[in-house]
Amino acid sequence: METQEKNQALFINVVMMFHTLAWQQLGKIKNPVTNKVERNLEGARNFIDTLDMLREKTKGNLGHEEERFLNEILKELRLNYVEELKRPASESEPAPSTESDKKSE
Repeated sequence: METQEKNQALFINVVMMFHTLAWQQLGKIKNPVTNKVERNLEGARNFIDTLDMLREKTKGNLGHEEERFLNEILKELRLNYVEELKRPASESEPAPSTESDKKSE
């Protein structure tokens, strides 16, 4: 594998790691450590902000596919974050648009 291909794969892995952590904090998927759905919107916001910072710091250095991928991830997370802000904190069940629903599409 070429260095460029390796770096692209590593970049995608980093983005996916933060994406998964944000999903957990949004209460969309179970925390694998506690095996419970937990919602921490401040934590989710932190992961979204981290991905946004990564986008800003890598601007002009990403390939078209990488840039598009990161922008789509940020768009999805922001929409779900706003959706979660509207939900009462007492609701413990994930909202209808969960990651598992997207995988089955």
